[in-house]
Amino acid sequence: MNDQPVEKQSWWHRLSGGLKRTSASIGGAVADLVAKRKLDDPMLEEIEDVLIRADLGLESAAKIAAAVGEGRYDKSITADEVKAVVAAEVEKVLTPVAKPLGTGGAKPFVILVVGVNGSGKTTTIGKLAAKLRAEGRSVMLAAADTFRAAAIDQLNIWGGRTGASVIARAPGADAAGVAFDALAEARGEEIDVLLVDTAGRLQNKAVLMDELQKIVRVMQKVDRTAPHAVLLVLDATVGQNALSQVEVFRDLAGVTGLVMTKLDGTARGGILVAVAAKYGLPVHFIGVGEGVDDLAPFSAKDFARAIAGID
Repeated sequence: MNDQPVEKQSWWHRLSGGLKRTSASIGGAVADLVAKRKLDDPMLEEIEDVLIRADLGLESAAKIAAAVGEGRYDKSITADEVKAVVAAEVEKVLTPVAKPLGTGGAKPFVILVVGVNGSGKTTTIGKLAAKLRAEGRSVMLAAADTFRAAAIDQLNIWGGRTGASVIARAPGADAAGVAFDALAEARGEEIDVLLVDTAGRLQNKAVLMDELQKIVRVMQKVDRTAPHAVLLVLDATVGQNALSQVEVFRDLAGVTGLVMTKLDGTARGGILVAVAAKYGLPVHFIGVGEGVDDLAPFSAKDFARAIAGID
């Protein structure tokens, strides 16, 4: 018997649980609103406010509220009808950005992983390594966040856990040197994918920018097309701060795609809708916990239904 539906259900359970804060705030407020009266302009404004408070962004909130109002003026409306419209409209925003991460073409395919410290960057690299290894690919990890000894240790642990090789130096070593050595070695060993961890100290953007640009510059001495992807890891609990992080790292590092982590019930997952509407960057994966299986390809439909609180 195929056990895939069970696995799918457990992922859905974790995803809807991870977005519980957002779906409960939307669902509770909408239920209160629609119970009182027929649909009118003030109600639509209140629905729009609910969506803005859930971090969906001004533009998306206005569009969704307008869609709720279409053909329903002066009629009674149920909370479930509103949720269905929310899910459908959110799915429309997210569908264009829900794209798998392709790792074909170059060998090694170099993925530079960026994001602020604490966003779950190193853990995400470990989970990606596990996914790629499970697909039968050879993987190397480069510990180019040399500022934090803990990040180097963590990467070494993930390497051991996943069977990926790790290139690391002592804390404080030159990050670009680590990236250069890793790419040269990965080429020599014909590794399929090289994942490069980086520092995320936003306090001094100029220093961070110099470091990231130097990493890219030295890797391009080995392979002028590297890196082939630049993934930004976003922490879903930071809400509106995610927008400024996308802007900063897009400008500093030329981000090509996003991974959203920490959708764990405290998350403000609506922010992904605002990010998608504003920047249109591909969303490759979302993470709902610390476990190796808690990172999954991003599905617009599942995410939209979970945000709206539809079982």
